[in-house]
Amino acid sequence: MKATFPEIASQNTGVNLSSLTDEQLLTRYRDTRHRDYFSELVGRYQRELYSYLRRYLQDAELAEDAFQAAFLQVHLKCGQFEADRSFRPWLYTIATNQAIDAQRRSKRHRMVSLDRTSSTGGDDLGTLMDLLVSSEPNPTAQLNSEERRTWISDAVEQLPEGLRQVIDLVYFQELKYREAADVLGIPVGTVKSRVHAAVLKLTEMWNHSHPESP
Repeated sequence: MKATFPEIASQNTGVNLSSLTDEQLLTRYRDTRHRDYFSELVGRYQRELYSYLRRYLQDAELAEDAFQAAFLQVHLKCGQFEADRSFRPWLYTIATNQAIDAQRRSKRHRMVSLDRTSSTGGDDLGTLMDLLVSSEPNPTAQLNSEERRTWISDAVEQLPEGLRQVIDLVYFQELKYREAADVLGIPVGTVKSRVHAAVLKLTEMWNHSHPESP
């Protein structure tokens, strides 16, 4: 996937870009409009952000459009970036908004009611597979790591949109609950309850598809 954006000054910065943080790259791009800073940011996030949008939208073409639109907004709104913010959650907020817009434009947006009120403990929930595996003997041991990853990926895509969103952000993109809440514009408690509901649903799916041997 090749990202294309408005023409930006392209002179070499003479700086070791890999040594700069995301925030430093954005602020230097904001101040100088040197393309190198912007291109470095795009390169850092091209694979992971596109993967997130692909799972979110479940459509490769829409995901590419949303990715392009997200970084176009980064280009347009870099002057609004606050110095004390983290770039990654800000980018994911922009990208999620672009994905929502893409859904609306394609008339594929689905409204999902999530009234679950249960909550989990702290942010340290371990890996998603850990949550699906009890300490008792179970069929998971019969699967290798690649089979587990494939099963998890397929199962997450079958979740309702609201549950899939929080799993994408908290587990696949490794955002903290607070960051995921900011991205989705919902309370932290709602993020936690949706994570809990998603894990319960995935556990049900796992038990249904991998029954214990008699």
